[in-house]
Amino acid sequence: MSLNAQTGFHKEIKIYADSLYHSFSKLEKRNALLSFSDTARLKWNNLPLGLRARAGISIGNMNNDQRRLVHRILSVSFSSQGYLKATGIMHLDNLINGYYDSLYLQKKFSDTVYERIKALQWSHKNFFFAFFGSPQDKNWGYKLEGHHLSVNFTFSEDNISVTPFFIGTDPAEYMISEYAGWRVLGQEQDLGLRFINMLTPELRKKATKDTEVPADIITGAESGKRLIDYWGIKGSELTAIQKTALEHIIREFVFNLEYDKAIVEYDKIKKAGIDNIWFGWIGAYNEEKQHYFVINGPTFLIEFDDRSGGPNREANHIHAIWREKGNEFGEDVLRQHYLKEKH
Repeated sequence: MSLNAQTGFHKEIKIYADSLYHSFSKLEKRNALLSFSDTARLKWNNLPLGLRARAGISIGNMNNDQRRLVHRILSVSFSSQGYLKATGIMHLDNLINGYYDSLYLQKKFSDTVYERIKALQWSHKNFFFAFFGSPQDKNWGYKLEGHHLSVNFTFSEDNISVTPFFIGTDPAEYMISEYAGWRVLGQEQDLGLRFINMLTPELRKKATKDTEVPADIITGAESGKRLIDYWGIKGSELTAIQKTALEHIIREFVFNLEYDKAIVEYDKIKKAGIDNIWFGWIGAYNEEKQHYFVINGPTFLIEFDDRSGGPNREANHIHAIWREKGNEFGEDVLRQHYLKEKH
């Protein structure tokens, strides 16, 4: 499952990646430049730095030229919407820090609680970038990771893998200051709610599993779980309008990617058939209360979870993921490479 084309987008990534790769000092290289076989390439996490160490070099320890190159790599790797979501998630870590600083100054909690919060190390500076192999190698990759964001790109010649791609926001809707109302992942949530609420009562009941909303996405980084069984309602049960609404959710996730790669992935989804996609729901049918949905197709998996909340609402903390089945961390593109090279 791969993109096999000499695209301008792939060439641009290599140009910016090569510039960043060669920008690091001898000391920085120890952290930023890792072997393609390093086990860190095959691991991901969405917890803050205070809970989980990261591979690579932090944004905070880069110089401005290096930061600019990171942004060039991201803006070429993603569509404009995907780039703004990723960078919005990074900036949200600064806002949540400031939010708790303001509460502390208002004496809303004790010094002990404040120390525990600060120990989590929320900050835009605490997102880490790592190369695995060199952009000049046949097989190489990069990872950008921090609290609520895990970007994993793997390249095998001109073939590309882009998952797992984890995105999350806390809060889902920022409630104070000049940022009040900001929803980095609002579209994913709105489209899911719109779909479940447009179903007939019979279909909605069939789609909904009568169980507690998961505390996190089921296939979380440390859960060790995989969603193998299909449940909920199948695409073949939907009307044409309902199928279009389901496609809108899928497109919102897939078209976070650079256009050429997004088109390839979406074409695979369409070829496998919208009728063969399953949609499942757990929880309430409104934004303020806890809810979860999964979209499980032959070639992909999407999960969305909004569970823990804050004052006056039960849900205001989103975790979501998009996965290429059989091609996470370049599993499939690397298999093709090794078969061709006869290793």
